[in-house]
Formats: sequence, structure tokens, C-alpha cells
Amino acid sequence: MYGEWAAAAERAITIRHLRRVWGLPGTLLGRSGWPPSVNNRLYLRWNYWWQAHLLDCLIDAQLRDPSAAREARIDRFIATVRLRNFGWTNRYYDDMAWLGLAMRRAGRDVEPILAELRGAWTPEGGGGIYWRKAARRVSVEGGGGLAGGGKNDRFKNAPSNGPAAILHARVGETERARELFSWLDSTLIDPSTGLVWDGLRVDSGEFVKLIYTYCQGVFLGACLELSEMDAAARTVRAVAAHCAPGGVLVGQGGGDGGLFAGILARYLALAANRLPAPESGTARDLVLTSARAAWEGATDAPGGPQFSSDWAKPAPDKDSRDLSVQLGAWMLLEAAATL
Repeated sequence: MYGEWAAAAERAITIRHLRRVWGLPGTLLGRSGWPPSVNNRLYLRWNYWWQAHLLDCLIDAQLRDPSAAREARIDRFIATVRLRNFGWTNRYYDDMAWLGLAMRRAGRDVEPILAELRGAWTPEGGGGIYWRKAARRVSVEGGGGLAGGGKNDRFKNAPSNGPAAILHARVGETERARELFSWLDSTLIDPSTGLVWDGLRVDSGEFVKLIYTYCQGVFLGACLELSEMDAAARTVRAVAAHCAPGGVLVGQGGGDGGLFAGILARYLALAANRLPAPESGTARDLVLTSARAAWEGATDAPGGPQFSSDWAKPAPDKDSRDLSVQLGAWMLLEAAATL
């Protein structure tokens, strides 16, 4: 059942979103919206990390139901990411970590991305890596300084440190993975709930205590890769208590938020297979209940189901046209199919 639902989501996204880039033969990427705007058709806005998750979903589908056609599609897709991005890297460490995770699953070389992540660690704020690179560095009296950026260049957060920790762990760079995990665990955990805060503004020492399903997912993934099972179990319990009313993972809108709950579902499915009871059962129930809600709330659209940005509510909604929202649901259904 869940595998059939995942296949339907794949088919819908393939039909509605996957297209050539700039009309070039042999290219393939996901348009960011459907129905597509002119911007979407021309790939003017480059949603790098959405494409990384689209690649991850294609790999999930290939593991579920291998085919030569999809394998060729994955090859074309990876080559087109490099073409459209003019290389593999960008300013955002979370973006690069996500592409690295997907490319490694596809059996590709991720050294250019790892090199960026290795150089990103700084002792400021107790360690960890920033969300993004500063726009440029200048010399100021008394030492180096940052210019052309702003407060977001001095922000260390779970979305960058979590996936980087997972990637470092998967390539065997366990020491750096543990440093990133330790920074997250000692810095961003809400002591009253066990949930993961968004991040730390290093210059002011201000914690950004927003709660995103994204942050819970990447921390859980890092826990699992490093066999930090107590922290993983704590996170599953916290998610069940605070992020899943009625057993359905909360939606966090369109745009980038459309991916957040899907990311959490991916790592909850891994937790369901790796944690002991009772948290393994809790993780499993969260994924399967959310999958049923997402499927039952979908509406019929050309090519197949169109999912809501909030799985507890029916589609379509104002955010349903976003590729990110549809990918989040596809990711959820692939996660459910593994269970």
C-alpha cells in the first residue's frame, strides 16, 4: 500500500515538475512550482537544496523499485545540478551537506563538498559551523572581520550542523561528526521539552528558540549515525509530545518549510528500524499515521495526487503548488514504504 502511494507521488512529480533546463538535451531538474511561472520555466530562481531532496527521493524510489530508466534519470539529474549550479558548492553549508548526502547515496564523489564542510568549523559559540559563508572577509583593526553579510552570517544552527554531522559520519569522519553532534546536544536542546532549537546568534549570544520539524529530523539523524541512542529516543519522545497533534507531523507552510516534516519522517523511519521499544514503535506510528493523513488529504491533479502543505488538512492549499511541498510528501511516503 505505502509503496503504491510512493510510486504515485513519484509519478505525479515526474509528470508535473521534471523538465529540461533551458531546452538543453540530456538535462533534467525539478521546476519549483506547478503550474509553472515564467521564473519556474527558466529556472531563474535556483532552489539548490530542493533539488538535493528531489535526488534523494529518486534514490529512495530506485531502492524501492529498481529500473534502468530511473537510473538514467538520476545520472541526468546529477549532471544537470552541476551544470545549473556551475559546480557543486554554494554559500550555504546546509545546502551543500544535503547535496553531499544525496550524491553519496548515488555512489558519487562528494570530496568537493566535504572539503567545504571540513573548513567550516570554528571555535566561536562553542564550536560548530555557521549556516552560511560570510559574503567576504576584510582586515579590520585588531584582527579579521566580516563584511557584506549580516547577522545571518554569524548564525550557527541545527540545519547546517545536523546534516553535516550525518555526512561526516557516513564517510567515516567520525571525530568531526561527534564534534558537530556534541555542539548540537550541548547548545540547542530545550531542557524543558527535549526539542531542538533552531540556532545561536554568535555575536549576541541570543538563542533562536523556534521549533522546526527540520531541526528535530537532522538531530535525530545525527544521533542514529553515531549510535547516540538515548538522545535519539529522547528526540522521538519529544516529537511525539510536541510536534505531532493527533499523531500527524505538523506542516510548516510552503517554500523551504514544505520540506521540513518530510525530512523528519525520513529519520523517524530510520529510528523505527534502529531504536529499541517503545520509541521504535512511536517512530513507526508517527510515519505511518502521517502517511495515511497525507494520502487521504491529497487531491487529484494532472499526473497524480497533489498533497497539502499540512498533512492533517486537505489539499489543495495556497502552498500546494510548491515543489518542496510535494517532495516532502513523497519523502514521507517513501519512508513509510520502508516500514
